[in-house]
Amino acid sequence: MRRVGARRLVAHRREQLADIDRIEVVLGAAEIAADLDPALLGDDAVDLGAAQALQHAAHAHPRARALEARAVLALHRDLLDFISQQKQQVWREIRITPAKRRRVGVMGLGQLGQAVLERLEAFGFPRLGWNRSLREIEGVTCYAGIDTLPDFLAQTDILVCLLPLTDETRGILNADLFARLPRGACLVNVGRGPHLVEADVLAALDSGVLSGAVLDVTDPEPLPAGHPFWSHPRILLTPHNASMTTPDTAVDYVLDVIARHRRGEDLPGLVDRSRGY
Repeated sequence: MRRVGARRLVAHRREQLADIDRIEVVLGAAEIAADLDPALLGDDAVDLGAAQALQHAAHAHPRARALEARAVLALHRDLLDFISQQKQQVWREIRITPAKRRRVGVMGLGQLGQAVLERLEAFGFPRLGWNRSLREIEGVTCYAGIDTLPDFLAQTDILVCLLPLTDETRGILNADLFARLPRGACLVNVGRGPHLVEADVLAALDSGVLSGAVLDVTDPEPLPAGHPFWSHPRILLTPHNASMTTPDTAVDYVLDVIARHRRGEDLPGLVDRSRGY
């Protein structure tokens, strides 16, 4: 976050924070946390993990995660087909698949993945989740570890990727993974662009292995003119817009993280640099 953003973020909470300048430095440091020198921030400086937690909190607060749910609903209700029909001036009903027969699986069960699953609960989708380590989430069938990935994929009709980008997850959305999904499944990628093998998703869409994809992240960003994603009829693009920080939604959460750190409590969203997320 730029320093001006930090000022705007806390402007209407000055009465709660006497040392605004120091907090401004902390929030600015989150942008370059990998190079942060704690000595620059004073004796009670926020450590690297805390600065990265602030960055995570400001840019990825769970309450801001709504695009994933909208993307799932768009694919569930055949929005891509209706867009195509409109372009062709075709008026044709498409039979609705009940939500209880559309299984939604989320890859990555951290704070954001759990928030997405919580949002989807009200719609009645059977919900599944896959993660590196085991999670227990009420109402969600959870899988853990690479050995369980095929079973998870075989039961997923709409796949939502919210994995962190690591050496292990780079290129994970590939032809082999798509082939393990039920034929005609859909993809929502809101993780990182390099998770996706572009040639593989295009081939899967053209062959019917996948029936649609919502891509909020690409590699590179923005996509160059003429890239096939721009014009593919089975792809809906959004400009890395799944989460957008605003003072109204972020300030309370950021201040809570700062207060937790000062009290010596565990912080949400801490980054483990050895894991890469």
